[in-house]
Formats: sequence, C-alpha cells, structure tokens
Amino acid sequence: MSPCISAIQHLRPLRGGSQSHLLRASDGNWYVTKFQNNPQHIRVLANELLATRLGLALGLPMPRVEVLEVSEWLIEHTGDLRIELAGHSIPCQSGKQLGSLYVGRQIAGRLLDYLPQGLLERVVNVGEFARVLVLDKWTCNADGRQAVFHHKTPRSRRYTATFIDQGYCFNAGEWTFPDYPLRGVYATNCVYQGVTGWEAFEPVLTKGEEMDSEAIWRCAADIPEEWYEGDRDGLHRLVDELYRRRGLIRRLIRIFRESARNPFLNWSDKSAIAVCSGLQKSEALGIG
Repeated sequence: MSPCISAIQHLRPLRGGSQSHLLRASDGNWYVTKFQNNPQHIRVLANELLATRLGLALGLPMPRVEVLEVSEWLIEHTGDLRIELAGHSIPCQSGKQLGSLYVGRQIAGRLLDYLPQGLLERVVNVGEFARVLVLDKWTCNADGRQAVFHHKTPRSRRYTATFIDQGYCFNAGEWTFPDYPLRGVYATNCVYQGVTGWEAFEPVLTKGEEMDSEAIWRCAADIPEEWYEGDRDGLHRLVDELYRRRGLIRRLIRIFRESARNPFLNWSDKSAIAVCSGLQKSEALGIG
C-alpha cells in the first residue's frame, strides 16, 4: 500500500447512500471519498478496500483504492463537507477515509451510471459482468452490482464498464455471509448473454479458487483498525471465511443460474460436465 495521501480540496458532494464526496488529493488525483461517519456503517470503508483489492488481484476493472487523510482544517473550512444523518446535518469526520480513484477524470466525455439495454449489449467489455460475479458471490455482496460507463477515446461510440462500490460486500457492517441467488448481480440479464458455460468466468474463477490465504491477507493486512472498530479477531474470522468460501463460488453461481430469473439463456445443458468437473476440483482442493 502506498503512503497515506492527504485531501487538499473539496470538489463536490456525490449521490448515493454512503454520501460520498469528491476530493482532490496531494497526489494530484481525484477520489470518491467515503467517510467513517457515513450513514451506512463504518465497516463499508474496510469492505470497499478489501473487496476492491481482491477484485483488482483477480484482474477485474475497478478503480484503485487508497487511504485518504482528511484534516480537521479542511472540514472546518468547507461548508459542504457534511453528512445528513437522522435528520441532522453534521460535519464529515476527520482522519483516515476511503478514497476510490475517480474514473471520470481520466476519460473522454461523460461518466454514466446507467445505460439502456440497447447500449448495454454493446459495452466493449460486457463479458466482465460475468467475471465480476466471481467476486460478488465469493464476498457475499449484499447490494446489486454497480458499474459506471465511459468512452475509451473521444471518437469511440462504445462504452467501457468499470465496477464500483464494493461497500456492501461481506453483508455490509455485519461481516456475515447470508447467500441469496439474486444478491450481488446486475439489474438486467442482457449483460450475461455471452455466458455459454464456465469458460465465461475465466480466468477470474480459477484465480479466485486458487488464491491462498497469504494473498487474501495482503489485501486486508493494512486496513486502518478504526474502520473495523478494532475488532482484530473479527478481521481474522473474515479472512478465514473468505479462504474457505473459495470452494463455494461455482455452487453459488450455479444457484443463481438455476434461479427463477434464468440469467444465462445461452448456457446449454452440455455444460453440466464442466459443472461436475469444477465441483470435483473444489473438493480436491479441500475447500468445498
């Protein structure tokens, strides 16, 4: 993890349940910043850091995350750095906050958080929606899958997706894993049209199944203790459970496949052999 960087300018408040703010930092970048006293839970900062690092380790298109130091001075001198909580407007908390690199500054044109179905089907990297299921099922993302869309070049007419907002992984502030078929999935099935079998989830699926505990700990070890309320034992249990759950990923995806939503219309029954093979592989690894 890079040295802690500092926020130097407030740019604007942002939409969303965590009431994030866009800040410019000492490294010259802009960060979508979640504060410790956000309305959701302080642990969404830890969740965002850990789950995004896991996603990046798996090769998924996600913005870099950093620990961002926000000074009391900046908060006192910025009237908009506030949180609406229980009907009251209170100042954002100073100290270490979660900064997610703002995708919008590096792109040509507007950053969109919604595309109609006709454009979704033409997203350049639409196949990543199947692969990010590996992360969302593994980490028990209790929210729907969130993405933003942008053009790679000024002349491009097609969009590229970047996955954002992993704060509700690990069931938000609970750090439990109540698995449900329709949790952690994208709102419409059209992004899954290219799924014809288990190969659609590779290489992310194999990377997840084969990630060792040391690699998981590298993603978790330097999370600021205040973000998980000093519950070191809880963090150890979380990492241990993530290591164990590697063997559940295929099963959880299969349960989603078999749900009433029927998301993978082009996945034929001939893939059943691959399903069995994958489950046998998990059992052989001793992670089922």
